[in-house]
Amino acid sequence: MGREQWKKIWVGSAGNMVEWFDWFVYATFAVYFADSFFPEGNETANLMNTMGIFAVGFFMRPVGGWLLGRIGDRKGRKAALTLTVTLMSASAILIAIAPTYDVAGYGGVAVLMLARLLQGLSVGGEYAASATYLTEASAPEKRGFASSFQYVSMTAGQLVGLGLQIVLQRNMSDAALHSWGWRIPFVVGALGAAIVFYLRRSMLETEVYAESGAAEQEGRGTLKVLWQHRREAFLVMALTMGGTVAYYTYTTYLTKFLSKSAGMDKSTASLVSFCALFVFMCVQPLAGMLSDRIGRRPLLITFAVGSTFLTVPIMTMLKHADTFWPALGLALLALVVVTGYTSINACVKAELFPTNIRALGVGLSYAVANALFGGTAEYVALWFKNAGAESGFYWYVAGCAAVSLIVYLSMRETRDIDLNRVAAAGQPRERSQQAGATTITPAS
Repeated sequence: MGREQWKKIWVGSAGNMVEWFDWFVYATFAVYFADSFFPEGNETANLMNTMGIFAVGFFMRPVGGWLLGRIGDRKGRKAALTLTVTLMSASAILIAIAPTYDVAGYGGVAVLMLARLLQGLSVGGEYAASATYLTEASAPEKRGFASSFQYVSMTAGQLVGLGLQIVLQRNMSDAALHSWGWRIPFVVGALGAAIVFYLRRSMLETEVYAESGAAEQEGRGTLKVLWQHRREAFLVMALTMGGTVAYYTYTTYLTKFLSKSAGMDKSTASLVSFCALFVFMCVQPLAGMLSDRIGRRPLLITFAVGSTFLTVPIMTMLKHADTFWPALGLALLALVVVTGYTSINACVKAELFPTNIRALGVGLSYAVANALFGGTAEYVALWFKNAGAESGFYWYVAGCAAVSLIVYLSMRETRDIDLNRVAAAGQPRERSQQAGATTITPAS
């Protein structure tokens, strides 16, 4: 992989890290500011209301996937990536200055809601732009490895957020964190976004996009052209379903689950999440490299089988793991299984679409599935808990994985698809790798 390709991956990943830091610190610090925006009452109900607003942000992600995906296909990946980080910076500032219930009543909730809508718009476009950018910026035989850095940077954003939480927990009183300390990460996020905006202004466009002529093609980045690829769009939604539910269960929800259900103190729960996510981040490129050798489907199928059959026992044991090491071991097992999806999902989705519709196809399809399943995962979990049937959520996660397993078993392999070609009738074409051949053959 050449120096210019590494530069593209670095700039794309750095921006992605800040984007997801801002997105995830809301969930990470929700346990501290949930009571600030609602009247005193049931703590679980207030957390549910706060996470309900978190879920609202997911329902703006399809709008972001459409709007910024369209920009990415019409104006280039660079233009979309620059705009997403601008929106994220504005949303972080709004949360940092949002008034509490005691100061402005439900006015603070309105500010919080507006900020989450902007974050949803930004992240909806960020996923599409970064997945497309990282996939296109890499050599064909290393797309799995390169695109895995999307979840490396996403997880790094989470780790920075969790690390900041651990530092604040150890240096501030619990009362101070509930009072005003929770605002600190949003100030940090706004500053980080400003730095990334500067970096992205000088980033290079991908050669695949620049040389494809996609910017001159009629109908590029439109819903009309996307409809011609509706099979691929529905495939993206179906293959996302199980992965996004499992991912949010073992990342953003894990700290709350260990704290509220397993009875672990908040600082230990945060440390478990931090250590598990660090290992998870490190194995993403390894799994991406493996997919470049054996294909994408084996990893996706391994994830789905593991998640379908292991979720219930893992979550059941996690509920009784009230000390660090047992909880860490179980969390690592779960996240290693999820790696089969996270490490390659970006390139799999990008490989399904031609260049002139790739950003919109990936962004909108993924965002719809993420809004329906990923964004509601924590709310569904808390609903089951509030109803006194917490184990029902475990079966829900396993069921979503089972649906995706059916999709993985029936979909075609995407590793050898040539991103530089736009095949007739909307079908991507594959490069034959047998004996070093360069023959182009229709994808089956």
